[in-house]
Amino acid sequence: MFEKTNLTMLTDFYEVTMANGYFEAGMTDDIGYFDMFFRKIPDGGGFAIMAGVEQLMEYMEGLSFTPEDIAFLKEKMNFDQRFLDYLRDFVFTCDVWAVPEGTPIFPGEPVVTVRGPVIQAQFVETMVLLIINHQSLIATKANRIVRSAKGRPVMEFGTRRAHGVSAAVYGARAAYIGGCAGTACTVSERDFGIKAMGTMAHSWVQMFDSEIEAFQKYAEIYPENCVLLVDTYDVLKSGVPAAIEVFLHQKPKSMGIRIDSGDVTYLTKHARQMLDEAGLSDCKIVVSNSLDEYIIRDVISEGACIDSFGVGERLITAKSEPVFGGVYKLAALEKEGVMIPKMKLSENIEKITNPGFKTLYRFYDKKTGRCLADLIGLDDEPMPSGEHYVIFDEIAPWKTKIIKDYTVENLRVQLFEKGRRVYDSPPIEEIKEHCASQVHTLWDEMLRFENPQTYYVDLSQKLWDMKNQLIIGIRKRSAHS
Repeated sequence: MFEKTNLTMLTDFYEVTMANGYFEAGMTDDIGYFDMFFRKIPDGGGFAIMAGVEQLMEYMEGLSFTPEDIAFLKEKMNFDQRFLDYLRDFVFTCDVWAVPEGTPIFPGEPVVTVRGPVIQAQFVETMVLLIINHQSLIATKANRIVRSAKGRPVMEFGTRRAHGVSAAVYGARAAYIGGCAGTACTVSERDFGIKAMGTMAHSWVQMFDSEIEAFQKYAEIYPENCVLLVDTYDVLKSGVPAAIEVFLHQKPKSMGIRIDSGDVTYLTKHARQMLDEAGLSDCKIVVSNSLDEYIIRDVISEGACIDSFGVGERLITAKSEPVFGGVYKLAALEKEGVMIPKMKLSENIEKITNPGFKTLYRFYDKKTGRCLADLIGLDDEPMPSGEHYVIFDEIAPWKTKIIKDYTVENLRVQLFEKGRRVYDSPPIEEIKEHCASQVHTLWDEMLRFENPQTYYVDLSQKLWDMKNQLIIGIRKRSAHS
């Protein structure tokens, strides 16, 4: 698998200084509960897509400090020798829960929870955020682009524009989860089984004395998948006519043309007409060149004749909003077997955190199978049941919703128990299928790119009461300080 190096030291330095601080403060045996959640859906969308869980598990399984790591930290002169000895014998012993990859997720939901010794649970913060933020961002963007294509395949073409090696490889993986048909990134097929796709560059055409000679040679070498790039010089005057001549004479088994520049709608309409008049109605038209969900939506609505899309930089970099914004916050502290809920207050309402050890439920309509609402509850509460359930919107109380005739599912799975991996990630094809089926459970109003319907995410009454009691207590302490 790609990049098997030990990534333990890929962390913010303050994770190390805090670990040392907890050690010096005698908190080694205290248990911390940390939640990862996000506050805002990229691009103003109706939902995000969870991704990156497999790589998170690989990181946690490989956590250990090498002699070189210990020597480096010793040179920093910041750390007690006893702490360095602790790191030398470090063994990951945390419990970890997460929402499975491919699942639609919403702001405020605990998509990852880590419970364990505070030094360990705090230390993994950077990589939890790095891995889940990146892949969830790209999976979310890919899903938007795939939905805009209205069933036409979308290929991820962004390797050369990605922000580094890992962003290219894991971005391709996330894009596939989000719904892409394949990738230009060859190593992603080797490592993840994602079909690698591609044809030719303009340089191939320029290497020959003429377009037709370039096309003839390509069709001779690749008759099983002959897709010709027709915009090196002039699409309609030379590129498409040359492709038609080669297709008619050499008769490759699979034929297509790719257009990488110009007015997509105009060019594809005329190219389609030329191909059909030549009796090549089976010839596919592929379009690329700085596409995103809005351009794809618009050219389809204009009647562009396109069979599939190649999308590069605006997908692999999530160019329109390239930050997912997930955060990792302390939710509880356990001392001598007693759990103490913790929360962060802020003048910004969206930055106030939810306390306690929580879980996440999703309600579905029994008749339609559509999602109705999500509920964040405390882990020791029973799963919701009964003839109806009241979902309360704390921002807009008048939107309180009574749910009837429902089924309910605990969305999260346990990844690690006392540091031992207890979850096997499904094959990536299953993850992709899970994503598609779960997005299908969302209401059409949530799929809009502009002003989507806001989904209900509620707190259980017990969690709501705990949160309010903590707020009152914090304010009282602040008033007397």
